[in-house]
Amino acid sequence: MLDTLRCRYPAVLALLAQLLALAALAVAVLAAARLGEWRPSLWQAALGQGGLAAALGHWLGLRRWWLPLNLAFVPGLLALQSREWPAWWFLAAFLLLLLLNWNSFRERVPLYLSGARTRQRLSERLVGLPADFRFVDLGCGLGSALVQLARDYPRARLVGVETAPLVFLFAWLRCLPYRNCRVRYRSLWDEPLGGYDVVYCFLSPAPMAELWTKARCEMRPGSLLISNSFEIPDVAPDEVIELTDWRASRLLLWHL
Repeated sequence: MLDTLRCRYPAVLALLAQLLALAALAVAVLAAARLGEWRPSLWQAALGQGGLAAALGHWLGLRRWWLPLNLAFVPGLLALQSREWPAWWFLAAFLLLLLLNWNSFRERVPLYLSGARTRQRLSERLVGLPADFRFVDLGCGLGSALVQLARDYPRARLVGVETAPLVFLFAWLRCLPYRNCRVRYRSLWDEPLGGYDVVYCFLSPAPMAELWTKARCEMRPGSLLISNSFEIPDVAPDEVIELTDWRASRLLLWHL
């Protein structure tokens, strides 16, 4: 069960780490009150809870990018509460985060954006393909890679899929001026890959093994799978393009 949560529902594990940390902190504060005179301040308690939640998240097997979220969650709430924000602000902030990161919960893919250098090198790598090649960006984010390719390859047929509602809307609007580019509100798992010459993704480590299984079942011989930075476990890429950016990004390519 823990493996299932870790792979498919990491947000549930993060919540569990928060609750366990809160419970442990409550026990520690009660014990300190009975055995001595020490009373932690609210900030000391919040920071202690955050540190414990991050440690528990690591122990439960969450990816590293979850750890700062666990660490900052309760201190962040305390900081916002101390500013006396109106109650509706918290609901608005939650809804905004949900609309931006909806796919983090189902697809385990946070919002990552392909940088300008990445988009340029991706475009350069596709030189030599037929002019009307078919390309899909799985989890297209704000549509930056699609817009770059739509300008560079006006005869190519480009598709992006995205399930975070606000991100999808932004990408859809950006791609409207380009006749060779479409953005669909669809899960990457529901998009058939057999009709594409190139499949590109910038996801997270969590879904890569499943994506490889999907690609091997659906993609045509001779097509190309490209992942920005994230490897497929136990499957060496056929090509690696180093991007030498501040994130030490790489384009990893597999020839199907």
